[in-house]
Amino acid sequence: MTIRGDNSIRVLLVDDQELFRRGVKMVLGADETLELAEVDDGDKALELVAENPFDVVLLDVRMPGRSGVEVCAAIKEISPTTGIIMLTASDDESDLYESIRSGASGYLLKDGSTYEQVAEAVRLVASGQSLISPSMATKLLDEFVHMSKSPTPATNLTPRELGVLRHVARGLSNREIAEELFISENTVKNHIRNILEKLQMKSRMEAAMFAVRSKLVDDVL
Repeated sequence: MTIRGDNSIRVLLVDDQELFRRGVKMVLGADETLELAEVDDGDKALELVAENPFDVVLLDVRMPGRSGVEVCAAIKEISPTTGIIMLTASDDESDLYESIRSGASGYLLKDGSTYEQVAEAVRLVASGQSLISPSMATKLLDEFVHMSKSPTPATNLTPRELGVLRHVARGLSNREIAEELFISENTVKNHIRNILEKLQMKSRMEAAMFAVRSKLVDDVL
């Protein structure tokens, strides 16, 4: 991994397909704001994450050995603040939902995304936003509607945490939430960490699903 400065976004690419890794490296490696490391399986990824702080992990859903979903959950245990973008050649809905439940912050279809879009996804997730391929967004929205018909457990979120959660569900970044609520980005991060802990969830995308199910943000549907 080439170190480019304290302000760089540290990215780990985990994919067993060498050709895909090469394409991503050509784009991300040319960006002076990104530091890129790469491995070809989940076990190597976990070793690196345990030794190094990464801002974003690009993670293939289906690899030999450990699945990407399993690796995603394990990474969130090791490094809860790391943003994870799942990469897949399949539009299987179960992969999408399991990835979100495991803590993924983004979900991109390889066939439907250019390397430049992958790079932009890295920047968005590093800034605290969630991201999903448009073709998968409809499926996730359908799941929102289905979940909104299910009973929701009571929570002990504070009024401020509820306010932050509503903005998370609307897709705002940490900076945008901070500006809306006149608080610092660090305070937003602390609120989101507390929200996830109280809801026993691993990602802001999963928390967004909870918010819609709880009818806290009806205007999202």
